[in-house]
Amino acid sequence: MNPRLLALAAPLVLGLTALGGSASAQPALLAHQAPLVIDNAATGWILTSTALVLLMTLPGLALFYGGMVRKKNIIATIAHSTIALIIVTVLWFVAGYSLSFGTGPDATNPFIGGVQALFLDGVTIDTAHSLAPGLPEFLWVAYQLTFAIITPALIAGAFAERMKFSASLLFFGLWHLIVYAPICHQVWGGGYLGSLGVLDFAGGAVVHVNAGVAGLVCAIVLGPRYGFGRDNMAPANLAFTAIGTGLLFVGWLGFNAGSAWAADGIASVAALNTILAPAAAALGWMVVEWIQHKRPTLLGLLSGIVAGLVAITPAAGLVDPKGAFIIGLIGGPVCYLGATWLKHTLKYDDSLDAWGIHGVGGIVGALLTGVFANAAINGVADGATIVKQAIGLVAVIAWSAIGTFVVLMICKFTTGLRVTKESEIEGLDYSQHGETMHS
Repeated sequence: MNPRLLALAAPLVLGLTALGGSASAQPALLAHQAPLVIDNAATGWILTSTALVLLMTLPGLALFYGGMVRKKNIIATIAHSTIALIIVTVLWFVAGYSLSFGTGPDATNPFIGGVQALFLDGVTIDTAHSLAPGLPEFLWVAYQLTFAIITPALIAGAFAERMKFSASLLFFGLWHLIVYAPICHQVWGGGYLGSLGVLDFAGGAVVHVNAGVAGLVCAIVLGPRYGFGRDNMAPANLAFTAIGTGLLFVGWLGFNAGSAWAADGIASVAALNTILAPAAAALGWMVVEWIQHKRPTLLGLLSGIVAGLVAITPAAGLVDPKGAFIIGLIGGPVCYLGATWLKHTLKYDDSLDAWGIHGVGGIVGALLTGVFANAAINGVADGATIVKQAIGLVAVIAWSAIGTFVVLMICKFTTGLRVTKESEIEGLDYSQHGETMHS
Protein backbone atom coordinates (compact mmCIF):
# COMPACT_ATOMS: atom_id res chain seq x y z
CA MET A 1 0.00 0.00 0.00
CA ASN A 2 1.17 3.51 -0.77
CA PRO A 3 2.86 4.81 2.42
CA ARG A 4 1.32 8.23 1.93
CA LEU A 5 -2.20 6.73 1.68
CA LEU A 6 -1.46 4.59 4.73
CA ALA A 7 -0.41 7.67 6.67
CA LEU A 8 -3.62 9.46 5.68
CA ALA A 9 -5.79 6.42 6.46
CA ALA A 10 -4.25 5.67 9.84
CA PRO A 11 -5.99 8.47 11.81
CA LEU A 12 -9.35 7.51 10.26
CA VAL A 13 -8.86 3.84 11.19
CA LEU A 14 -7.82 4.76 14.72
CA GLY A 15 -10.78 7.13 15.04
CA LEU A 16 -13.28 4.52 13.88
CA THR A 17 -11.72 1.95 16.22
CA ALA A 18 -12.00 4.35 19.14
CA LEU A 19 -15.60 5.20 18.21
CA GLY A 20 -16.50 1.54 18.01
CA GLY A 21 -14.88 0.90 21.36
CA SER A 22 -16.69 3.78 23.03
CA ALA A 23 -20.02 2.70 21.53
CA SER A 24 -19.63 -0.83 22.83
CA ALA A 25 -18.44 0.25 26.27
CA GLN A 26 -21.08 0.20 29.01
CA PRO A 27 -21.75 3.83 29.98
CA ALA A 28 -21.77 4.69 33.66
CA LEU A 29 -25.26 4.88 35.16
CA LEU A 30 -26.56 8.25 36.31
CA ALA A 31 -27.43 8.71 39.97
CA HIS A 32 -31.13 8.07 39.38
CA GLN A 33 -30.66 5.00 37.18
CA ALA A 34 -30.54 1.25 37.64
CA PRO A 35 -29.70 -1.50 35.15
CA LEU A 36 -32.81 -2.57 33.27
CA VAL A 37 -34.20 -5.95 34.33
CA ILE A 38 -37.26 -5.86 32.14
CA ASP A 39 -40.67 -6.96 33.43
CA ASN A 40 -42.61 -7.70 30.26
CA ALA A 41 -46.05 -7.68 31.89
CA ALA A 42 -45.40 -4.36 33.62
CA THR A 43 -43.96 -2.89 30.45
CA GLY A 44 -47.03 -3.89 28.45
CA TRP A 45 -49.36 -2.38 31.03
CA ILE A 46 -47.47 0.91 31.27
CA LEU A 47 -47.31 1.20 27.48
CA THR A 48 -51.12 0.92 27.55
CA SER A 49 -51.40 3.32 30.48
CA THR A 50 -49.26 5.90 28.69
CA ALA A 51 -51.71 5.90 25.80
CA LEU A 52 -54.66 6.13 28.20
CA VAL A 53 -53.27 9.11 30.10
CA LEU A 54 -52.34 10.90 26.89
CA LEU A 55 -55.96 10.40 25.79
CA MET A 56 -57.05 12.34 28.90
CA THR A 57 -55.67 15.62 27.56
CA LEU A 58 -56.39 15.22 23.86
CA PRO A 59 -59.22 14.78 23.24
CA GLY A 60 -60.57 14.17 26.78
CA LEU A 61 -59.91 17.41 28.67
CA ALA A 62 -60.09 19.46 25.47
CA LEU A 63 -63.69 18.34 24.88
CA PHE A 64 -64.63 18.43 28.57
CA TYR A 65 -63.56 22.07 28.87
CA GLY A 66 -64.51 23.00 25.31
CA GLY A 67 -68.13 22.05 25.84
CA MET A 68 -68.47 24.14 29.00
CA VAL A 69 -67.56 27.52 27.50
CA ARG A 70 -69.66 29.73 25.26
CA LYS A 71 -69.77 28.90 21.56
CA LYS A 72 -67.48 31.80 20.64
CA ASN A 73 -64.68 30.37 22.80
CA ILE A 74 -64.79 26.61 22.10
CA ILE A 75 -61.86 26.57 19.64
CA ALA A 76 -59.71 28.79 21.87
CA THR A 77 -60.38 26.55 24.87
CA ILE A 78 -59.47 23.39 22.96
CA ALA A 79 -56.33 25.20 21.77
CA HIS A 80 -55.22 25.59 25.41
CA SER A 81 -55.10 21.81 25.89
CA THR A 82 -53.35 21.44 22.55
CA ILE A 83 -50.58 23.95 23.21
CA ALA A 84 -50.08 22.56 26.73
CA LEU A 85 -49.35 19.16 25.21
CA ILE A 86 -46.97 20.64 22.64
CA ILE A 87 -44.93 22.95 24.86
CA VAL A 88 -44.68 20.57 27.84
CA THR A 89 -43.59 17.65 25.66
CA VAL A 90 -40.69 19.68 24.24
CA LEU A 91 -39.68 21.06 27.65
CA TRP A 92 -39.91 17.62 29.29
CA PHE A 93 -37.35 16.37 26.77
CA VAL A 94 -35.13 19.42 27.22
CA ALA A 95 -35.16 19.79 31.02
CA GLY A 96 -38.42 18.79 32.72
CA TYR A 97 -37.62 15.11 33.13
CA SER A 98 -34.16 15.80 34.52
CA LEU A 99 -35.48 18.42 36.96
CA SER A 100 -38.30 16.11 38.08
CA PHE A 101 -36.68 12.67 38.28
CA GLY A 102 -32.96 13.19 37.78
CA THR A 103 -30.53 13.54 40.68
CA GLY A 104 -27.03 14.93 41.02
CA PRO A 105 -23.94 12.72 40.93
CA ASP A 106 -23.31 12.92 44.68
CA ALA A 107 -26.59 13.44 46.51
CA THR A 108 -30.28 13.94 45.98
CA ASN A 109 -31.47 17.53 46.13
CA PRO A 110 -34.60 17.65 48.29
CA PHE A 111 -36.21 20.43 46.25
CA ILE A 112 -35.29 19.97 42.59
CA GLY A 113 -33.74 17.27 40.43
CA GLY A 114 -30.40 17.44 38.70
CA VAL A 115 -29.32 18.50 35.22
CA GLN A 116 -27.46 15.33 34.24
CA ALA A 117 -30.35 14.09 32.08
CA LEU A 118 -31.00 17.28 30.09
CA PHE A 119 -32.13 16.34 26.57
CA LEU A 120 -32.41 12.80 28.02
CA ASP A 121 -28.63 12.57 28.04
CA GLY A 122 -27.61 9.21 29.53
CA VAL A 123 -31.03 7.62 29.01
CA THR A 124 -30.56 4.54 26.85
CA ILE A 125 -32.38 1.42 25.72
CA ASP A 126 -30.71 -0.49 28.58
CA THR A 127 -31.37 1.88 31.50
CA ALA A 128 -34.21 2.05 33.99
CA HIS A 129 -35.15 4.61 36.60
CA SER A 130 -34.29 3.32 40.07
CA LEU A 131 -37.94 3.78 41.07
CA ALA A 132 -39.07 1.30 38.40
CA PRO A 133 -36.19 -1.05 37.47
CA GLY A 134 -38.53 -3.34 35.53
CA LEU A 135 -39.49 -0.63 33.02
CA PRO A 136 -37.32 0.73 30.20
CA GLU A 137 -36.41 4.28 31.14
CA PHE A 138 -37.69 5.60 27.82
CA LEU A 139 -41.13 4.25 28.78
CA TRP A 140 -40.84 5.79 32.25
CA VAL A 141 -40.04 9.12 30.60
CA ALA A 142 -43.09 8.83 28.33
CA TYR A 143 -45.49 7.77 31.09
CA GLN A 144 -44.46 10.54 33.47
CA LEU A 145 -44.65 13.01 30.59
CA THR A 146 -48.38 12.40 30.25
CA PHE A 147 -48.88 13.56 33.84
CA ALA A 148 -46.77 16.64 33.20
CA ILE A 149 -48.91 17.45 30.14
CA ILE A 150 -52.33 17.33 31.74
CA THR A 151 -51.43 19.29 34.88
CA PRO A 152 -51.03 22.74 33.30
CA ALA A 153 -53.84 21.97 30.86
CA LEU A 154 -56.16 21.65 33.88
CA ILE A 155 -55.25 25.19 34.96
CA ALA A 156 -56.74 26.55 31.74
CA GLY A 157 -60.19 25.82 33.14
CA ALA A 158 -59.74 28.73 35.54
CA PHE A 159 -58.68 31.37 32.99
CA ALA A 160 -60.80 30.20 30.06
CA GLU A 161 -62.44 32.84 27.86
CA ARG A 162 -60.07 35.69 28.74
CA MET A 163 -56.33 34.87 28.59
CA LYS A 164 -54.29 35.69 25.49
CA PHE A 165 -53.02 32.65 23.61
CA SER A 166 -49.46 34.00 23.62
CA ALA A 167 -49.69 34.41 27.39
CA SER A 168 -50.95 30.84 27.83
CA LEU A 169 -48.03 29.49 25.80
CA LEU A 170 -45.47 31.34 27.91
CA PHE A 171 -47.37 30.52 31.10
CA PHE A 172 -47.45 26.78 30.43
CA GLY A 173 -43.74 26.66 29.64
CA LEU A 174 -42.57 28.64 32.66
CA TRP A 175 -45.04 26.97 35.01
CA HIS A 176 -43.84 23.53 33.99
CA LEU A 177 -40.24 24.36 34.90
CA ILE A 178 -40.80 26.60 37.93
CA VAL A 179 -43.77 24.92 39.60
CA TYR A 180 -44.49 21.43 38.28
CA ALA A 181 -40.97 20.01 38.06
CA PRO A 182 -39.96 20.95 41.65
CA ILE A 183 -43.21 19.67 43.16
CA CYS A 184 -43.01 16.45 41.15
CA HIS A 185 -39.45 15.92 42.39
CA GLN A 186 -40.33 16.75 46.00
CA VAL A 187 -43.20 14.24 46.12
CA TRP A 188 -42.28 11.53 43.61
CA GLY A 189 -38.68 12.02 42.56
CA GLY A 190 -36.84 11.45 45.83
CA GLY A 191 -37.40 14.91 47.33
CA TYR A 192 -38.16 15.93 50.86
CA LEU A 193 -41.97 15.52 50.88
CA GLY A 194 -41.68 11.90 49.83
CA SER A 195 -39.02 11.34 52.46
CA LEU A 196 -41.39 12.74 55.10
CA GLY A 197 -43.89 10.00 54.27
CA VAL A 198 -46.34 12.14 52.30
CA LEU A 199 -48.40 9.75 50.18
CA ASP A 200 -49.66 10.63 46.71
CA PHE A 201 -50.35 7.46 44.78
CA ALA A 202 -51.24 8.98 41.41
CA GLY A 203 -51.22 12.77 41.59
CA GLY A 204 -53.64 14.21 44.13
CA ALA A 205 -51.07 16.79 45.22
CA VAL A 206 -48.64 16.79 42.28
CA VAL A 207 -51.37 17.16 39.66
CA HIS A 208 -54.73 18.22 41.06
CA VAL A 209 -53.98 20.37 44.11
CA ASN A 210 -51.06 21.89 42.24
CA ALA A 211 -53.20 22.75 39.21
CA GLY A 212 -56.19 23.80 41.31
CA VAL A 213 -54.20 26.26 43.40
CA ALA A 214 -52.56 27.65 40.26
CA GLY A 215 -56.00 28.03 38.72
CA LEU A 216 -57.29 29.96 41.71
CA VAL A 217 -54.31 32.33 41.57
CA CYS A 218 -54.90 32.82 37.83
CA ALA A 219 -58.60 33.55 38.37
CA ILE A 220 -57.83 36.16 41.02
CA VAL A 221 -54.97 37.85 39.14
CA LEU A 222 -56.80 38.00 35.79
CA GLY A 223 -60.09 39.05 37.33
CA PRO A 224 -63.55 37.97 36.20
CA ARG A 225 -64.73 37.66 32.64
CA TYR A 226 -66.54 40.63 31.18
CA GLY A 227 -70.20 40.24 32.15
CA PHE A 228 -69.49 37.67 34.89
CA GLY A 229 -72.52 37.44 37.18
CA ARG A 230 -74.67 39.32 34.66
CA ASP A 231 -74.46 37.67 31.22
CA ASN A 232 -75.58 34.14 30.39
CA MET A 233 -72.42 32.02 30.43
CA ALA A 234 -74.10 28.61 30.20
CA PRO A 235 -72.17 25.77 28.50
CA ALA A 236 -72.48 25.78 24.72
CA ASN A 237 -72.28 22.03 24.14
CA LEU A 238 -72.84 19.56 26.97
CA ALA A 239 -72.50 16.71 24.47
CA PHE A 240 -68.83 17.67 24.08
CA THR A 241 -68.49 17.74 27.85
CA ALA A 242 -70.12 14.32 28.21
CA ILE A 243 -67.81 12.79 25.60
CA GLY A 244 -64.84 14.44 27.27
CA THR A 245 -65.91 13.05 30.64
CA GLY A 246 -66.09 9.54 29.21
CA LEU A 247 -62.61 9.86 27.73
CA LEU A 248 -61.27 11.22 31.00
CA PHE A 249 -62.90 8.34 32.92
CA VAL A 250 -61.37 5.67 30.69
CA GLY A 251 -58.01 7.41 30.60
CA TRP A 252 -58.01 7.72 34.38
CA LEU A 253 -57.61 3.96 34.65
CA GLY A 254 -54.16 4.43 33.16
CA PHE A 255 -53.61 7.42 35.41
CA ASN A 256 -54.41 5.57 38.65
CA ALA A 257 -53.96 1.87 37.97
CA GLY A 258 -50.89 2.64 35.88
CA SER A 259 -49.33 4.32 38.90
CA ALA A 260 -48.80 0.88 40.41
CA TRP A 261 -46.03 0.62 37.74
CA ALA A 262 -46.86 -3.07 37.43
CA ALA A 263 -49.67 -5.37 36.35
CA ASP A 264 -50.43 -6.65 39.84
CA GLY A 265 -52.92 -6.68 42.71
CA ILE A 266 -52.31 -3.01 43.59
CA ALA A 267 -53.10 -2.00 40.01
CA SER A 268 -56.26 -4.09 40.20
CA VAL A 269 -57.59 -2.47 43.37
CA ALA A 270 -56.64 0.95 41.99
CA ALA A 271 -58.68 0.21 38.86
CA LEU A 272 -61.73 -0.84 40.87
CA ASN A 273 -61.43 2.18 43.17
CA THR A 274 -61.17 4.44 40.13
CA ILE A 275 -64.58 3.23 38.95
CA LEU A 276 -66.27 3.07 42.35
CA ALA A 277 -65.30 6.45 43.83
CA PRO A 278 -66.58 8.57 40.90
CA ALA A 279 -69.93 6.77 40.99
CA ALA A 280 -70.24 7.53 44.71
CA ALA A 281 -69.15 11.13 44.19
CA ALA A 282 -71.62 11.72 41.35
CA LEU A 283 -74.38 10.26 43.52
CA GLY A 284 -73.48 12.61 46.37
CA TRP A 285 -73.24 15.64 44.03
CA MET A 286 -76.63 14.79 42.49
CA VAL A 287 -78.38 14.50 45.86
CA VAL A 288 -77.11 17.88 47.07
CA GLU A 289 -77.90 19.57 43.75
CA TRP A 290 -81.36 18.00 43.65
CA ILE A 291 -82.13 19.20 47.16
CA GLN A 292 -80.92 22.73 46.43
CA HIS A 293 -82.27 23.23 42.91
CA LYS A 294 -85.15 20.73 42.89
CA ARG A 295 -83.73 18.85 39.88
CA PRO A 296 -80.50 17.14 38.83
CA THR A 297 -78.48 18.29 35.83
CA LEU A 298 -76.29 16.46 33.35
CA LEU A 299 -73.50 18.95 34.04
CA GLY A 300 -73.80 18.09 37.72
CA LEU A 301 -73.54 14.35 37.05
CA LEU A 302 -70.50 14.83 34.84
CA SER A 303 -68.85 17.19 37.33
CA GLY A 304 -69.53 14.72 40.13
CA ILE A 305 -67.78 11.95 38.20
CA VAL A 306 -64.70 14.11 37.69
CA ALA A 307 -64.77 15.18 41.35
CA GLY A 308 -64.71 11.52 42.40
CA LEU A 309 -61.86 10.76 40.01
CA VAL A 310 -59.86 13.62 41.49
CA ALA A 311 -60.60 12.68 45.10
CA ILE A 312 -59.59 9.03 44.71
CA THR A 313 -56.39 9.77 42.79
CA PRO A 314 -54.02 10.17 45.78
CA ALA A 315 -55.50 7.09 47.46
CA ALA A 316 -56.30 4.80 44.53
CA GLY A 317 -53.71 2.09 45.24
CA LEU A 318 -53.58 2.64 48.99
CA VAL A 319 -57.16 2.04 50.16
CA ASP A 320 -59.67 -0.78 49.93
CA PRO A 321 -62.98 -0.32 48.06
CA LYS A 322 -64.81 0.66 51.26
CA GLY A 323 -62.38 3.51 51.74
CA ALA A 324 -62.71 4.49 48.08
CA PHE A 325 -66.50 4.58 48.37
CA ILE A 326 -66.35 6.88 51.40
CA ILE A 327 -63.78 9.15 49.77
CA GLY A 328 -66.03 9.49 46.72
CA LEU A 329 -69.16 10.01 48.77
CA ILE A 330 -67.50 12.84 50.69
CA GLY A 331 -65.61 14.28 47.74
CA GLY A 332 -68.66 14.81 45.51
CA PRO A 333 -70.68 17.10 47.80
CA VAL A 334 -67.58 18.98 49.01
CA CYS A 335 -66.56 19.72 45.41
CA TYR A 336 -70.12 20.81 44.68
CA LEU A 337 -69.83 23.38 47.45
CA GLY A 338 -66.40 24.42 46.14
CA ALA A 339 -67.74 24.93 42.63
CA THR A 340 -70.90 26.78 43.70
CA TRP A 341 -71.16 28.21 47.22
CA LEU A 342 -67.47 29.02 47.73
CA LYS A 343 -67.07 30.63 44.31
CA HIS A 344 -70.20 32.72 44.69
CA THR A 345 -69.37 33.73 48.26
CA LEU A 346 -65.82 34.91 47.47
CA LYS A 347 -66.79 36.21 44.01
CA TYR A 348 -63.80 34.91 42.02
CA ASP A 349 -64.31 33.73 38.45
CA ASP A 350 -62.95 30.18 38.24
CA SER A 351 -64.47 29.71 34.78
CA LEU A 352 -64.67 25.92 34.62
CA ASP A 353 -64.01 25.09 38.29
CA ALA A 354 -60.35 24.12 38.10
CA TRP A 355 -60.02 25.09 41.76
CA GLY A 356 -63.53 24.04 42.80
CA ILE A 357 -63.08 20.47 41.57
CA HIS A 358 -59.37 19.76 41.15
CA GLY A 359 -58.07 21.89 44.01
CA VAL A 360 -60.81 21.13 46.51
CA GLY A 361 -61.18 17.49 45.44
CA GLY A 362 -57.44 16.93 45.56
CA ILE A 363 -57.22 18.33 49.09
CA VAL A 364 -60.14 16.17 50.27
CA GLY A 365 -58.62 13.06 48.71
CA ALA A 366 -55.12 13.74 50.04
CA LEU A 367 -56.35 14.26 53.60
CA LEU A 368 -58.63 11.22 53.52
CA THR A 369 -55.72 9.14 52.21
CA GLY A 370 -54.19 9.65 55.65
CA VAL A 371 -57.38 8.29 57.21
CA PHE A 372 -58.14 5.30 54.97
CA ALA A 373 -54.70 4.18 53.74
CA ASN A 374 -54.52 0.46 54.40
CA ALA A 375 -51.24 -1.45 54.78
CA ALA A 376 -53.07 -4.66 53.90
CA ILE A 377 -53.65 -3.23 50.44
CA ASN A 378 -50.26 -1.57 50.02
CA GLY A 379 -47.36 -1.79 52.45
CA VAL A 380 -46.41 1.80 51.65
CA ALA A 381 -49.53 2.86 53.56
CA ASP A 382 -48.00 1.73 56.86
CA GLY A 383 -47.45 4.84 58.97
CA ALA A 384 -49.73 7.09 56.95
CA THR A 385 -51.33 9.91 58.96
CA ILE A 386 -53.52 12.87 58.20
CA VAL A 387 -50.86 15.13 59.75
CA LYS A 388 -48.23 14.03 57.22
CA GLN A 389 -50.73 14.56 54.42
CA ALA A 390 -51.56 18.04 55.70
CA ILE A 391 -47.86 18.97 55.84
CA GLY A 392 -47.48 17.89 52.23
CA LEU A 393 -50.53 19.90 51.17
CA VAL A 394 -49.31 23.07 52.87
CA ALA A 395 -45.96 22.77 51.08
CA VAL A 396 -47.53 22.09 47.68
CA ILE A 397 -50.09 24.89 48.05
CA ALA A 398 -47.44 27.41 49.05
CA TRP A 399 -45.02 26.48 46.25
CA SER A 400 -47.77 26.43 43.64
CA ALA A 401 -49.34 29.73 44.73
CA ILE A 402 -46.07 31.68 44.91
CA GLY A 403 -44.61 30.12 41.75
CA THR A 404 -47.80 30.71 39.77
CA PHE A 405 -47.95 34.35 40.82
CA VAL A 406 -44.33 34.86 39.72
CA VAL A 407 -45.03 33.25 36.34
CA LEU A 408 -48.13 35.40 35.84
CA MET A 409 -46.16 38.56 36.57
CA ILE A 410 -43.55 37.55 33.99
CA CYS A 411 -46.33 37.03 31.45
CA LYS A 412 -48.02 40.30 32.38
CA PHE A 413 -44.92 42.35 31.63
CA THR A 414 -43.97 40.47 28.45
CA THR A 415 -46.89 39.08 26.45
CA GLY A 416 -49.63 40.64 28.57
CA LEU A 417 -52.28 38.47 30.21
CA ARG A 418 -55.75 39.38 29.00
CA VAL A 419 -57.31 39.99 25.65
CA THR A 420 -58.96 43.36 25.13
CA LYS A 421 -62.56 43.91 26.14
CA GLU A 422 -63.53 44.05 22.47
CA SER A 423 -61.80 40.77 21.72
CA GLU A 424 -63.46 39.11 24.70
CA ILE A 425 -66.89 40.26 23.60
CA GLU A 426 -66.21 39.09 20.04
CA GLY A 427 -64.93 35.75 21.30
CA LEU A 428 -61.44 34.30 21.49
CA ASP A 429 -62.03 31.84 18.66
CA TYR A 430 -61.96 34.59 16.08
CA SER A 431 -59.95 37.28 17.87
CA GLN A 432 -57.10 34.91 18.83
CA HIS A 433 -57.21 32.27 16.09
CA GLY A 434 -59.27 33.64 13.21
CA GLU A 435 -61.56 30.60 13.36
CA THR A 436 -65.19 29.99 14.29
CA MET A 437 -67.39 27.01 15.08
CA HIS A 438 -69.82 26.03 12.34
CA SER A 439 -73.37 27.28 12.86
